[in-house]
This record gives sequence, C-alpha cells and structure tokens, in this order.
Amino acid sequence: VQLQASGGGLVQAGGSLRLSCAASGSSFSIDATGWYRQAPGKQRELVAAITSGDTTKYADSVKGRFTISMDNAKNTVYLQMNSLKPEDTAVYYCNTYLNLIGYWGQGTLVTVSS
Repeated sequence: VQLQASGGGLVQAGGSLRLSCAASGSSFSIDATGWYRQAPGKQRELVAAITSGDTTKYADSVKGRFTISMDNAKNTVYLQMNSLKPEDTAVYYCNTYLNLIGYWGQGTLVTVSS
C-alpha cells in the first residue's frame, strides 16, 4: 500500500491550497484518514480527520477555514485549506487506515508567507 500526499506549496497569507492523499495498492476502501502537520520545533498535531461514514473532526485552530473530504471511488482524501495564515506553515502528513491498518504518507510542505 502506498499513500501519495501532494498539493503543498508556497502561498501568501489569505490564500488557499488543496492537499490530496491518494491510497493505492489496496483492494480495501478507506476506513478513516487524518491530516497531521508538524512545524519546525513543534510536535506533530492532528489538523482534521474523516471516517468512511463522513464523520469529521477539526482542530480548533483550523475550524471554519479547512475542509476535509473523501472520494471513495478514487480512494483519495482532500484537505481544502482557505484563509491560510503564516502559522499554518508546516509539513502536512496524511495517515490513512485501510482494513484497520494505518499507513503514513510522505509529507507535503506548506509555506504561508506574511
């Protein structure tokens, strides 16, 4: 199983990015996915999560700005990030469960300039 995270980049404050986390190599559908981020010198934190039943959860710091969604047909989870702030700068990782086994993507860097 491979997870391919993509969509990071450099954006100005107030801008938007959409991250993708695509799972391949498995015949199972996604049970749940969490997007995490880790800024330099800080611990990795959960940003948003979604289950196969479309239950979602967000960190307080991103509520109202980020939206997580799942495309079951593509086994892909998206993180739409709007109104980005410099403090959103971090490496973003996806953690996906397939058949109750967790896998990590390689991380994608998001840099928000002020």
